Amino acid sequence: MSPPNVNRAALHVEDSGGNGRPVVLIHGWPLSGEAWADQVGPLRDAGYRVIAYDRRGFGRSEKPDSGFDYDTLAADLAGILEDLDLHNVSLIGFSMGGGEVARYIANHGETRLHSVVFASAVPPCLMKSTDNPDGPLTPEAAQEKEAGLKAGRAAFFDKFTTTFFSVKGELKVTEAQRQQAIAICEQSDQTAALGCMKAFATTDFRSDLAKVTVPTLVLHGDGDATVPFQGSGERTHKAITGSELVLLEGAPHGCNVSHAKEFNAALLAFLAK
Repeated sequence: MSPPNVNRAALHVEDSGGNGRPVVLIHGWPLSGEAWADQVGPLRDAGYRVIAYDRRGFGRSEKPDSGFDYDTLAADLAGILEDLDLHNVSLIGFSMGGGEVARYIANHGETRLHSVVFASAVPPCLMKSTDNPDGPLTPEAAQEKEAGLKAGRAAFFDKFTTTFFSVKGELKVTEAQRQQAIAICEQSDQTAALGCMKAFATTDFRSDLAKVTVPTLVLHGDGDATVPFQGSGERTHKAITGSELVLLEGAPHGCNVSHAKEFNAALLAFLAK
């Protein structure tokens, strides 16, 4: 187990309350809890207690100048579960948030958990190397992304959200939905955005996934151009014994928005088990 987090940030947490089984939503990069807007209502209506929060440095949370490694981010998640005294929890991690799910289990165990979902998620390890030849992200591409974000946030987020919501160059959401995503991206702190970009690109979760024993769903779009399924979700599914896989046909990375109906149906079916 990791040492206690000594660098806790003040996080913005939305909690629907009630007596339902808790579902904690962990957003992707560089978004915020607002990115779960299409899931919160259906989950709440199905009787779950829905908790969505903004990662440190993003959205409405405190924007410290450090703590963007996965050990600290997982400790932030652990702090929420402890502060709210949550048990029998389902963790749903989207994209970068899937890393927090894996690292939370590795560092804090499964005592509080009922099940987990890796949605369009970055594990097991994005960065391609001799030790990880199936990683879908080359060091050169990672450097290009970092340089692009440093050069200009507006241009970077415009390109990023287009890829995020597209399959083979075709945008799968409305322009209004894309612009809404850009607005959320703009709420991110630059230090946090760069720090978390490095974390999700380089962190190796392979040993973390080996510790996952609770019921697990891997949910991914087959047209994901941001975190390609073959290098991420497919490998995670193979790594976690007994995990379930739902592959959304024609869906991009941002499938919780573009294919919200199908995404929610798969999520609710899994959570009901």
